[in-house]
Amino acid sequence: MKGFIKQYGFLVSVLVLNVCLLIWLPRTGADALVFTGKSALTFLINLPPVFVCIGLLDVWVERESMIRIMGERSGIRGVAVSFLLGTVTALPLYALLPVAGMLVRKGSRIMNVLVFLCTSVSVRIPLLLFEISSLGFAFTAVRCAANIGSLLLTAFLIDRILTGQDRERIYLANIEG
Repeated sequence: MKGFIKQYGFLVSVLVLNVCLLIWLPRTGADALVFTGKSALTFLINLPPVFVCIGLLDVWVERESMIRIMGERSGIRGVAVSFLLGTVTALPLYALLPVAGMLVRKGSRIMNVLVFLCTSVSVRIPLLLFEISSLGFAFTAVRCAANIGSLLLTAFLIDRILTGQDRERIYLANIEG
């Protein structure tokens, strides 16, 4: 029972809250239930293609190639590849995390994985195009430059702060999980 609650507690609490809302505020509860259903459907539609692509990448790209391209000794080239991968990605964050886990399993440097994740969230091309059309080029350029600088600095600092034991735990967690 404890395992069930730990694994499905959030889902059960969302359903209970939706039912309570439906009972006490029927109109709002119906809207919340529709929103929850649409969100769950979007999640379920987006995730299978991501897992298929991760599986293909896992099979097609050899670990040695990934280590050479994005591993500990990849240097600026690894950061550049991570940055480019992040800018062309158009996935929600929950779909990026399995990709990041696969990159770690394949031997990518933690800094490169962080650059990929941060770039995917804040500097992706579809987001930039929308932002330019909505807020203008000048604003987008300043925000983009600030984001790039802060994400590179953050990834570098986290990479330096992590101890060898921390790295070992991260790599083991991704191999086992």
